Amino acid sequence: MSEQIDLSSKNILITGGSMGLGYAAAEACLQANGRVVICARNQSELDAAVNRLKAEGYQNIVGIPADVTKQNEVELALNQVESQFGPLNAVIHAAGIYGPIGTITDVNPQEWFKAIEINLFGTFLVLRQSCLYLKKNGGGRIALFSGGGAASPFPNYTGYACSKIGVVRLTETTAIEMTPHNIEINCIAPGFVITRLHQQTLAAGKLAGDQFLETTKAQIEKGGVPASVGGSSAAFLISDQAKGITGKFVAAPYDGWKDWPEHLEELKSTDIFTLRRIIPKERGMDWQ
Repeated sequence: MSEQIDLSSKNILITGGSMGLGYAAAEACLQANGRVVICARNQSELDAAVNRLKAEGYQNIVGIPADVTKQNEVELALNQVESQFGPLNAVIHAAGIYGPIGTITDVNPQEWFKAIEINLFGTFLVLRQSCLYLKKNGGGRIALFSGGGAASPFPNYTGYACSKIGVVRLTETTAIEMTPHNIEINCIAPGFVITRLHQQTLAAGKLAGDQFLETTKAQIEKGGVPASVGGSSAAFLISDQAKGITGKFVAAPYDGWKDWPEHLEELKSTDIFTLRRIIPKERGMDWQ
């Protein structure tokens, strides 16, 4: 797909927008002429992000503090989009945490549950409230961020992994529910993006597991996957260029998503780019 992403008709909410993937998504949406409200919990970080984006020459950017686990604050953020720019058209949800690091017998149960609350319940709230707005507005597009542990086991990060695989199934299921309302929903694995989350891995040391600890150090040294890769894929998935793509799990660095509009029939008629149970016959075995 050679055409540039065009979001000039879109009023967009981006959660977790003060840094990392959320900030990269905001930048990508503004570059595509979208009108953007970002939210995050920390007011000073939010203000700094808005000021940086304005310094880059973008004017259609507003920040509002919001905790995605609180329904009233999600509502305030969505209302801000509509009061500032007009009817909501699209949402990118990037807020999330790692949670506790260690084996299941090492981690604190309340910290583990907090990861589920922020990463999965927070996603549910943002998705639910966004769908209510988009239904009244005649439809729209939503991109959620999944991540490590959603597509394969992620030992010593069970809270994060379980919450992120929940995001994938939430995406697939809600996409079906919202089809009659012209709402399309996808989720993204952004790859190994270097964010402050990885400082938690370094601080955890052996609790993170030797292999992932060394992988993290190596990725930090190399620079990892640029946040702009995930940010650009999110901007694409909320654009009209992605119309017809829904219920899919996108690995942003690897899946060639820019070319997906050329394969809409295959995307719609098969279970590619989804998570499914593997049965013996799919691996050449004849005992079932």
